Amino acid sequence: MPKITFILRDGMRRETDSPSGLTLLEVARRNDIDEIEGACDGSLSCSTCHVVIAQQDYERLPAPSNDEEDMLDLASGLTPTSRLGCQIKVTEELDGLTVTIPRETFDIRKRK
Repeated sequence: MPKITFILRDGMRRETDSPSGLTLLEVARRNDIDEIEGACDGSLSCSTCHVVIAQQDYERLPAPSNDEEDMLDLASGLTPTSRLGCQIKVTEELDGLTVTIPRETFDIRKRK
């Protein structure tokens, strides 16, 4: 099983064994990493599963879709290696991936 390391908001590292085919959001939920909200349950209609991929790992990921890029524009703390956790499926090629959870998230659906 691929190992994915999540760096939590407090800087602590949580290494997970992640079955292939799950998204990073699903992996976080299965491992009780509740700092990734995923308010839309992975339907690509919020940015609360925003994560930052380690620079050395970013090129291993498939390119984001236009819809993902549009939703990322709404994310707080956007970086050049930002992605939505609901859009990244774990594969054997991603073994060793390091993912940082940003300090804050923003849910456009709660904006009034």
